[in-house]
Amino acid sequence: MSTGELLRRAVRRHRGRMVAGVLMLSLHQATEAAVPVAIGIFVDRAVATSRVQPLLWCVLMMVVLFAVLSNAWKAGARQVVWAIEYETHLLRLEIAQRVLDPRGHRTGLRSGELLSIATSDAEKAALVMRGVSIGAAACTALVVSSVSLLLVDVPLGLGVLIGVPLLVLGIQALSPLLTRRTSSQQQAVAQTTALATDLVSGLRTLRGIGAQHNAAERYRRSSQATLRATLRAASTNGLQDGVTTALSGLLLAAVAGVSGWFALHGRITIGELITVVGLAQFVAEPVATLGYVSQVIARSRASAERLAGVLSAPPLMVTGTGTAVDADQPPLALEGVSHGTLASLSLVVRPGESVGVLCYDPRDADVLLAVVGGRAPEHTGSVRVGGAVLEELDVELVRRTVLLERHETDLFEGTLRSNLLVETPALERVMVAAGAADLVDELDRPLADRGQSLSGGQRQRLGLARALLAEPPLLVLHDPSTAVDAVTEELLAEGLAAERAGQTTLVLTSSPALLGKMDRVVVIADGAVVAEGIHSELAETDPAYQEAVLR
Repeated sequence: MSTGELLRRAVRRHRGRMVAGVLMLSLHQATEAAVPVAIGIFVDRAVATSRVQPLLWCVLMMVVLFAVLSNAWKAGARQVVWAIEYETHLLRLEIAQRVLDPRGHRTGLRSGELLSIATSDAEKAALVMRGVSIGAAACTALVVSSVSLLLVDVPLGLGVLIGVPLLVLGIQALSPLLTRRTSSQQQAVAQTTALATDLVSGLRTLRGIGAQHNAAERYRRSSQATLRATLRAASTNGLQDGVTTALSGLLLAAVAGVSGWFALHGRITIGELITVVGLAQFVAEPVATLGYVSQVIARSRASAERLAGVLSAPPLMVTGTGTAVDADQPPLALEGVSHGTLASLSLVVRPGESVGVLCYDPRDADVLLAVVGGRAPEHTGSVRVGGAVLEELDVELVRRTVLLERHETDLFEGTLRSNLLVETPALERVMVAAGAADLVDELDRPLADRGQSLSGGQRQRLGLARALLAEPPLLVLHDPSTAVDAVTEELLAEGLAAERAGQTTLVLTSSPALLGKMDRVVVIADGAVVAEGIHSELAETDPAYQEAVLR
């Protein structure tokens, strides 16, 4: 979906309310433009003649005019605001649906940036309907004003008809620059928001390693860059406002001067002079509105571009039509897989086997997780789950069959119990197996700020408990004990071995406690398997393994 398509779709989705809103706002602007005309008629027909009956009719006309004027604005604004708010809601739902798509997305954006797009950018993109509606109303006001001026005096009307388009073209010349600067400003805001989110979530860790000052300095630099981008966008806004005001003032002065000259020479009446001057002054308002509309649309385009980038991003995972796997086949089989740092990697995990994988290069572990999770469809070689090619299986089946639990654990507001998702008699036993025995009595403890009140080790153990409770056919763990002490790590390793006995488990780790509980250990170096055996044998015979594992 392109930027233009997204903005056009926003208007189409609410065309009923937009049509009603535009008509009502246009009526409001038409009656606004009619006020100077009505005053001119009032002066010529009632004041100048000193007659009572025309005076009463003129007063009645003004009452009706202002009643229509005020109610038309209220009705039109209500329709347009409803459309804007509902479109903002729909855009946020679309972004949430895309972000939560089980196939993933290739945006490369962090959670903070996605949050900024789903909130600020969705709101700004929907404001295109405000720009369209008040822009149409402003054009109506200009048409009514120009026609009225032509009826009073043709040269004056032509002057306005020629001057106003030139004025609008001059204002529009700044729109591309405003769009670019607004886009840069919104991108900078999103990046700073993402950085703030990351820093807050990792504040406990940063304090633990004494890096909080460096992190604060990094955020300060990002914030200053955002401020500079915002000031650049604001200066362009200010320039456009200044140009709009100056040119509108020049047009008003020219029209007022010429009409005054015509009145002195009897070419137009006093009432017509009042109408011309009033209309010339009023014309400045819709012209300024058109300048404002260009700013609104520029900001909407910049936000729509970011929204379209997320909504049109290709999925990470390729989904097939397969709906079943063979339980008698190896739960995971990689043959000649090359992707990223992996080079012709072959690995078979047999049913009911627990396999530890030690990667000398952490990048190999990250790539292997992406391949096993189906998030690297461009790999070469074969990846099979239960005898079926991974890419040919339905993504929901893959997620039910293969559960990846990374060492970064996401928790949500609620309680510890609600974050574990299930209520089962085995809950306490699994908590103990995951090394989280200290949290068994706190299952109803409320969590705030996505569990930031918990330590890194507690979060990690809760994530492991949640994975164990799911009882997937193939459980893949990535460094499940990096944030716990040695004693807890040993208890965790024993509990994991007991809970997953007879079930297929793949653990990517360098922990000797965990590797010692595995049926088999596979060592990967330079993207390929270089050693295989049980932990005790490898620890005795392989110097590189000893250096990587023994502490």
